[in-house]
Amino acid sequence: MTYPLISVIIPTYGREEPLRDSLVDVLKQDYPNFEVLVVDQTLKHQPEIQAYLDELSAADKIKWFRLDWASLPGARNYAVRRSSGEIILFIDDDVQLKNGFLAAHAKNYLEKPEIGAVAGRVFDRMKLGDSGGDLEIEYLPPEAMDPGIAWYHIDLVHTVKPQQVLTARGCNMSFRREIFTKYGLRFDERFKGSAVREESDFCLRVRQTGYKIWYDPEADLVHLGEETGGCHDISMRSLKYQMTFYHNHFLLGLKNLTATQALRLYARLFDCHVLGRPPCHKSGSPIKIVTRLVFYSLGFLKAVGTVIQSAWNDGQIYTQRDRQDYNDLPVTGQEQILASK
Repeated sequence: MTYPLISVIIPTYGREEPLRDSLVDVLKQDYPNFEVLVVDQTLKHQPEIQAYLDELSAADKIKWFRLDWASLPGARNYAVRRSSGEIILFIDDDVQLKNGFLAAHAKNYLEKPEIGAVAGRVFDRMKLGDSGGDLEIEYLPPEAMDPGIAWYHIDLVHTVKPQQVLTARGCNMSFRREIFTKYGLRFDERFKGSAVREESDFCLRVRQTGYKIWYDPEADLVHLGEETGGCHDISMRSLKYQMTFYHNHFLLGLKNLTATQALRLYARLFDCHVLGRPPCHKSGSPIKIVTRLVFYSLGFLKAVGTVIQSAWNDGQIYTQRDRQDYNDLPVTGQEQILASK
């Protein structure tokens, strides 16, 4: 049997024990052909975690890249340029994996040539707690394939049957390598803050290649949702978080949706996140609604500005920086980077 090389990519920021435990689970996988790339944006680790990562790197069990900037889509792009796998698999730095996880992703590509991406099931502690853990969905409703409103109907936590989906969750998703090489797709580094909707934006562009995105509930993991580090490092009430949250949703619509689809997305965003109606269940206090409306409006204006600027600036600042660093290296340094790809 052929076992395609899988590049397991783990962007990490501000995580210690959860990162170590995630790596333990990855490295004990029984799949015979994989590499692990850790894109580390943590400036300083605890001594024991630092020692553990040093040990893994010295033993060539992981490729460990230390960066002095923090961007989730930027980290994904950075790792893809240095990966070698036929399958590119992204997981978070706070997950638990069962044995067979890598094999579950790989079998979909071997069995179904029309599949370009695999969305794995995510046992999300918070969402399972909200539902009581008893909810099971066999097939997602038709609305889950409508880009205007799908984001409120896609449930990759409780769904138990394999099926085509519109998007994956960033903590458990994989892609054929040619998505990045033949089609030249990259994660959009203009999705900032928590980077909400960056994987949705990418998956909508994957669908334009003609490939399907396939949900496989057997490719499951547990997402711990740690309160510190990662995307949670930015306060939920901070100006920066609120601005980027709405900016990212509006940018998704402006880039990928028809006018009708975008209006439906923005209307649902307003209903849920500004007015606070279900499933958001936010405070109905007039002051809070007005405050959220201000962020909503500013986020829209900022997203429009981002799209206008794309005429002369694609916003891939970390990719451009990486390329500049590469060009500034002497030839021997460039050869070392190429050798790591």
